[in-house]
Amino acid sequence: MGKFEQALAFGQMGESAISKWLQSRGHAVFPAYQVEHQTGKGPQLFAASGDLVLPDLLAFRAGEVRWFEAKHKTCFTWHRISRQWTTGIDLRHYGEYQEVAERTSLPVWLLFWHPKEQPSDNDLAFGCPAKCPTGLFGGDIAELTQCENHRSDRHGRTGMVYWAHSSLKRIAADISQQVTA
Repeated sequence: MGKFEQALAFGQMGESAISKWLQSRGHAVFPAYQVEHQTGKGPQLFAASGDLVLPDLLAFRAGEVRWFEAKHKTCFTWHRISRQWTTGIDLRHYGEYQEVAERTSLPVWLLFWHPKEQPSDNDLAFGCPAKCPTGLFGGDIAELTQCENHRSDRHGRTGMVYWAHSSLKRIAADISQQVTA
């Protein structure tokens, strides 16, 4: 299996675990991300004003509907300047998810699953703590716009936006059992 296929499988495992975790808490889930595997493109919202990339999951519970973007990361990254654990997403998708929230009048939540407490060797070389936070973290994108840690145009295709782990809600300590459930 090539590097791309490994990364795709890792991401799919996280999307599935987060979807199962939501279902275990009473959500009915439409996995919009499955469209991606059939067409080679991510799920899209088509509109006369322009097309947008959709978050991975549309979830329904107790009369409420919301979008969830599911991110599976190995561990948090140590941001040397702010001296905080951070995580992030592609800047272009971040902007499009904000537009999806506006156009659909539905909340968009970003969820980050970080199962590993062992920091990367690169982060350890720069004096980060010996362990990083683990669990499922996230928040409503409308709130997260107010607490960005930093942005970088040196990472990702279109740049990245990052949040300190302390700015995110820790939603669950461990969802790894959802991988095999």
